[in-house]
Amino acid sequence: MFAAAAALAVGATAQDKPLLPGLEKKGNWGGMVTETKGGHLIGNPDAEGKLVEYMSYTCSHCAEFARTGEGAIKLLYVPTGKISYEIRHLIRDPIDLTAALAAQCGEPAKFPANHEALILKHPEWMAKARSMTQAQMARWKFGSFASRAQAIASDLDFYEIMEARGYSRTKLDQCLTDEAEARAIAEQSQADIETFALQGTPTFLMGGKKLQAHDWQSLQPILDRLY
Repeated sequence: MFAAAAALAVGATAQDKPLLPGLEKKGNWGGMVTETKGGHLIGNPDAEGKLVEYMSYTCSHCAEFARTGEGAIKLLYVPTGKISYEIRHLIRDPIDLTAALAAQCGEPAKFPANHEALILKHPEWMAKARSMTQAQMARWKFGSFASRAQAIASDLDFYEIMEARGYSRTKLDQCLTDEAEARAIAEQSQADIETFALQGTPTFLMGGKKLQAHDWQSLQPILDRLY
């Protein structure tokens, strides 16, 4: 199923691009965002503890983690400089891919707030997705890549969510219809699935090794014990 998503989406992956380079001297790690090969890293790129979350926008457990744990990580752990927090996409279906394109739209520094806006609205737009008829969802499956992505974004209110973030429809369309970027996201997702034997979301890694945790209740004690 994951491999099929890659077919929806050529392209080079992004190189690491640290933003706001003066922040590390001040210790303001919470305000530093780095675009990595596979996602976006918040905090000290050289942190001893490198926490990675593989998430899917259509995953209800990921949405729950965003509500219960993501804020705590950013507020309590990342500012210490000892732990960085990287969010990576695990693409399961066309909705995931469209949401990932929207989240990554614009400068890398915008990603955390874009991501939060989309994932915290998960219950609303997933309810709409579940209510769609097969005839309505046909627009998501047929036609050009651009038309399919735009149909998903329109039907699930992604345009409205991103407009609240300051994006015009024209700007968002530039991101949603970037087929090369879509393919790069999907191919990186598939590569990570194979490399780390990912089977579900959310999955957490620390130092490249999977943790036995899939929610904040089980992840927090691990972070406290290690750091």
